[in-house]
Amino acid sequence: MAAWLMAVCIRGMSAAETLALTEAMVASGEVLDLSAIEGIKVDKHSTGGVGDKVTLVAGPLAAACGVKVPKLSGRALAHTGGTLDKLESVPGLTVDLDPERFIKQVREIGIAVAAQSPRMVPADKLLYALRDVTATVPSIPLIASSVMSKKIAAGADAIVLDVKFGRGAFMADVGAAEELAREMVTLGEGAGRRTVALVTAMDNPLGRSVGNALEVREALDALAGEGDEELLEVCLRVTREMCAIAGVAADVEKVLRSGAGREKFERMLAAQGGRLEQGLPSAAVKAAIDADRDGFVEAVDALEIGLCAAEIGVGRIRKEDRVDPAAGFVIEAPVGARVRKGDPLVVVHARSQDLVERVASRVRNAWSIVEREVRKPPHIVARVDRDGVTKAG
Repeated sequence: MAAWLMAVCIRGMSAAETLALTEAMVASGEVLDLSAIEGIKVDKHSTGGVGDKVTLVAGPLAAACGVKVPKLSGRALAHTGGTLDKLESVPGLTVDLDPERFIKQVREIGIAVAAQSPRMVPADKLLYALRDVTATVPSIPLIASSVMSKKIAAGADAIVLDVKFGRGAFMADVGAAEELAREMVTLGEGAGRRTVALVTAMDNPLGRSVGNALEVREALDALAGEGDEELLEVCLRVTREMCAIAGVAADVEKVLRSGAGREKFERMLAAQGGRLEQGLPSAAVKAAIDADRDGFVEAVDALEIGLCAAEIGVGRIRKEDRVDPAAGFVIEAPVGARVRKGDPLVVVHARSQDLVERVASRVRNAWSIVEREVRKPPHIVARVDRDGVTKAG
């Protein structure tokens, strides 16, 4: 098997071969049957980033528009955040839903976000472990089949993908991200699932917060139409794609302004045992890291922020690491902001001052400050569907 993986890395795979591998992986375990849910069921998946709480906003907003959203998610690993860890920062909430409860919640509320059963796609776990020790992880057909086998086994009729590139993403450049997006769309369509992908930038953290409870709080604000403009732009675009692929006609911005998306999110949290009224976890220490010079923020290194976040307990360096739900960063000076020496760049939320001091210099160095005014780069750079790639703008 190791020799075969190396051959794939060197020679690649045809579209038919990659689809055959994906379907074999799906058939290695359970497949969720969602036929009891009426309408077109839409899943949304991100390839992972720093501060990426789009699922927490776009999922409930799409459900408020009338889309059925059955979502199986993962946990944080290395520098990328995990949707399940974010949700579990809400007191009492469970992500371990049996299929009957999961389906009932989607039918009644329109959305459920849960952990994937370990009995789904067991072949992927075995293959990934082997790829990890044989240096065969960076192969686009193998990456695409790994992601899409899990999405197909999750049972949705349609899939909206958010494929990220840049410093804080798995794919380093936009060309590789577009290639991966094309491959995943081809696999989804080949398996009979309507599939659309957006290619989005992850050089800088998305939104103003990085951390589990902090991102839930930001998602609640975004669903009230408040907060970071770039985050809202991405969430609205993803929601529109989910509505379009489901055949649901809705004025997404009007639904957002009505507060229906926030209400839907709160209902979902409550249905899964969440008790928002008890308040989200709060860190014992909140320490600002200040700018050391005047200027404009040119970039915030998403990879370094993600690694520092893992260091203070936001995510995991190893699978067995314990997550601190209150830890994280609140960004005060995003890309494009003008700052003066002594202005706060970011506030670190941690359980001790020692942890703050451990990452302080690295966090400050993640901010690139220049003398000239900075224009924010576009966040969504391309859209991929079965008809090909459309560049933004």
